[in-house]
Amino acid sequence: MLMRSGFSGLAARLAVPALVALAPALGSCAESVTQVPPPVVDESAPTGTGQEIAVLAGGCFWGVQAVFQHVKGVTQAVSGYAGGGASTAQYETVSSGATGHAESVQITFDPRQISYGRILQIYFSVVQDPTQLNRQGPDSGTQYRSDIFAMDESQKHVAQRYIEQLNQARVFHGPIMTKVDTYTGFYPAEAYHQDFATLHPNYPYIVFNDAPKVENLKRLFPAQYQSTPALVGGEHAAR
Repeated sequence: MLMRSGFSGLAARLAVPALVALAPALGSCAESVTQVPPPVVDESAPTGTGQEIAVLAGGCFWGVQAVFQHVKGVTQAVSGYAGGGASTAQYETVSSGATGHAESVQITFDPRQISYGRILQIYFSVVQDPTQLNRQGPDSGTQYRSDIFAMDESQKHVAQRYIEQLNQARVFHGPIMTKVDTYTGFYPAEAYHQDFATLHPNYPYIVFNDAPKVENLKRLFPAQYQSTPALVGGEHAAR
């Protein structure tokens, strides 16, 4: 498993030769995606001018954030923690897998430009493999689970119906393990986790796990892709 915490130059240098040797296998694994059909049930067209929030977990938050920062209509995507309490919302504590938290991303979006259902379509298509239980790629543990934190009953209904739709259509090679939970709070992650993929594009983990996700977004959802990411800039990072 790749180490993701900290910025040890020695650790990164030691990791690079092995990763380069494994590049073909890792790259093909990261780029294996399933473009799922759009949801039959989606939220009603907005009548106001306000923005909405979606909170999603799908493995390491670096990649989830990177994908949604490149989605048109998304004005902010903040890495953080959801599913647990405020007292345990720190990276090292969450990494124990015993806090109830999942590494998550809070996505603020304009529903006039992109619907909640489309957000979920991208989530299931390029962000993760939703058939994996308590793991994604090289990362394992409940903190890397696939989880949708519904902000209200409308979001919960859309998410649950969508999972039923995809399972019935047997879109994936196995049943979807994504949970749908009621939102109870979101806690921004530490500053060094924000905008990580943009700030560290040559970091081995990003190269082999997350950059391909952004490329798949561009390839599979060209109408929703924006080349300039909506960066956090540390504004919403935990202090």
